Amino acid sequence: MDLRDNNPQKKWKNRDLVTSMEFAITGVLTAFKEERNMRKHMVSAILAMLTGLIFQISAIEWLFLLLAIFLVVIFEIVNSAIENVVDLASGYHFSMLAKNAKDMAAGAVLVASGYAVLTGLIIFIPKIWQFILK
Repeated sequence: MDLRDNNPQKKWKNRDLVTSMEFAITGVLTAFKEERNMRKHMVSAILAMLTGLIFQISAIEWLFLLLAIFLVVIFEIVNSAIENVVDLASGYHFSMLAKNAKDMAAGAVLVASGYAVLTGLIIFIPKIWQFILK
């Protein structure tokens, strides 16, 4: 497979902002449709946001909560893209380099998810504790 594009027209290059947005939205929707873990992350995100509404968290807490949520979603999308590209490049044949790439991408999601859990604990444990002690 030749990675160089000898076609000067660059037929895959986006022509305008609307086309770019359509491709990006399609990518996000594809991730939600095809990736089971993405749907799990979204359920967790919705629960975290509902909990934030219930406990009326501050603006700064919302910023950290949303940062954690968006980081997990972003890394899950990137992980899925890397997995697809590695599968395409390896022809679905085992390769230690392909395995390493996929494991590292999954590791990035794990680290982002760990950050999200810690953020949730830091924000919500004091509020839950205060609610219990009332």
